[in-house]
Parts: sequence; structure tokens; C-alpha cells
Amino acid sequence: MTPDDPEEIPLLLRPGGSAPRGRLLFLAAFAASLGPLSFGFALGYSSPAIPSLRRSAPAAPRLDDSAASWFGAVVTLGAAAGGVLGGWLVDRAGRKLSLLLCTAPFVAGFALITAAQDLWMLLGGRLLTGLACGVASLVAPVYISEISYPAVRGLLGSCVQLMVVMGILLAYLAGWVLEWRWLAVLGCGPPTLMLLLMCCMPETPRFLLTRHKHQEARAAMCFLWGSDEGWEEPPVMAEHQGFQLALLRHPGVYKPFIIGISLMAFQQLSGVNAVMFYAETIFEEAKFKASRWAGGPSPGCSCLRSSLCTSRVWLPASASSPTGSWPFW
Repeated sequence: MTPDDPEEIPLLLRPGGSAPRGRLLFLAAFAASLGPLSFGFALGYSSPAIPSLRRSAPAAPRLDDSAASWFGAVVTLGAAAGGVLGGWLVDRAGRKLSLLLCTAPFVAGFALITAAQDLWMLLGGRLLTGLACGVASLVAPVYISEISYPAVRGLLGSCVQLMVVMGILLAYLAGWVLEWRWLAVLGCGPPTLMLLLMCCMPETPRFLLTRHKHQEARAAMCFLWGSDEGWEEPPVMAEHQGFQLALLRHPGVYKPFIIGISLMAFQQLSGVNAVMFYAETIFEEAKFKASRWAGGPSPGCSCLRSSLCTSRVWLPASASSPTGSWPFW
């Protein structure tokens, strides 16, 4: 299949059919987006946790500058491994099971941080949450895009990044009133709720079709969309299409591929992660500690942080198709 072969593109909704009205789709999307919310919370956790650890009683693990740097950054190492693991899981275990499995390292990581008695337990907990972040950041957009009908696919897909930002902001705001142990306890909440909700949600119709489970796919669509009106099964050949390097010769493939990779690279090279990981420390080192714009819990600084973070949402969201038709199906 190539971008020039529209007759082989798998369709689950007959062209011209009326848009579904199922409301459980939005509950399923919310359940999956709790993974990105946990992802954001894990990213933002180190910002208030590092000063809290330094203010804690002598019984708590002590962080010097080097240890604090590792505490913030080690989550990215786990996320790199989680991205590879998520790519393997999503096609073998399925989208739903992958999301269920990623809740375990989220909860285990924050639980390990809560019980930490030394630096290694803190780093181990951050590494586990990073592993879960990598899986969730890959699987959640796939799950949401594959359960959504075209009219709302762009809207629900943009909620992934929005929930990441909300998770970061939640960590900053909660750090205002909670010390580092209780902040880690709070971090166990979103993945636990995701586990409970996702147990009640179906697998995506597309994944079920790739496993030749047509009846289950139809049942999943009825559950999510409210009915199977307009259902059209994809051609058999289309279910087995995989990515081939030869596809990169087509402009419809390599142009968005290069643009997407470039945007991701520029975003990471901008250093935004360092700001998220060490925001409070950065503000304090910049002598803003006594100011209402300090890196602490002041409302002014929280508004500043949320504005900086949400700027990451609006550009990709506004660039998406008005119809929300992303090339997943």
C-alpha cells in the first residue's frame, strides 16, 4: 500500500455515514488520558520535591547538587527505555493491556519514592516512573486515536498533550501544600484511577481486526460509539499492511515524517525539560525566592508556569486538521 492507493485504506465508518453519538467514547478517552496526566505529574514532581527534600529532617535522604541533578534527570532514562518497550507492547499485547501494564511502574515508582530511605531508592522510583512515562506517552495517543470517530479524533487527540500539561501543573500546585512524601502518594492516584477505568473499557476495534476478531471489534465499536451504524469492515489485505522503508520515497510519507521529527528535536533541544524538572530551584537560584514570582507555590508563579507549559499545546492542536482526520485508520 502507498499513499496513492486510497482504495486500500481501511475504513471502520462508511463515508457519508452519520456521526456516532456514543458518550462512553469520551469516558474511554479520559481513562486513557490519565496516563499522560501521570506522565506530566512525574515530569513536574522533581521541581517541588527537590527543595522539599533539602528542607526535610535529617532522617530523610539528603540531596547535594549532583544528587538533585540525577533525581530530576533520571526519569528521562526510564522514559527512553519505556518508549522502546511501549513500541513492542502496543502491537503484541494490545493497546488496552499496554495501558493497564504501565500503571504498575507508575504506582511502584511513586510508592518506592514514598518509602525512600536513601538516594538509591529515590532514583529507583524516578526510573520506574520514567519507564511508565515512556509507555504511556506512546500507547495513549494510539488508543485514543483508534477508538475515536473522525469528527472528534483531533479534539480527543489533542487532549493527550493537554493532560501532560495539567499533570505538570498539578505537581507544581500540590507541591505548595504537600511535602515530598505526600506528593509521591498523590502521584499514585491518577494511575490507580486509570487502572480501574481501563478495566471497564474495550480494546480498540482496529487492534481487534488485526487479530481477526471481527465480532469483538463490532461489539467494541457499539460500546464506544453507541451503535454500529455505518460499519464497514476494512479489506483483508489492509489489515496486514506494515511500514516499509520504500514508503519513505513518497512525499506524503517523508514530508510529515521529517517535519514531525524536526519539531520533536527542536522542542527537546530547547531545554524545556530542564525548566520543568528544576523550575523551583531555578527561580530560587535566580534570587526570586522573596518575590511573588518565585519558584515556590505563589499563584503568580503557577500562572506563569501554566502559561509556559500550555504554549506547548496550542501550536500542535491548532495545526491539526479541522475534521480531526489523522492518518491512523
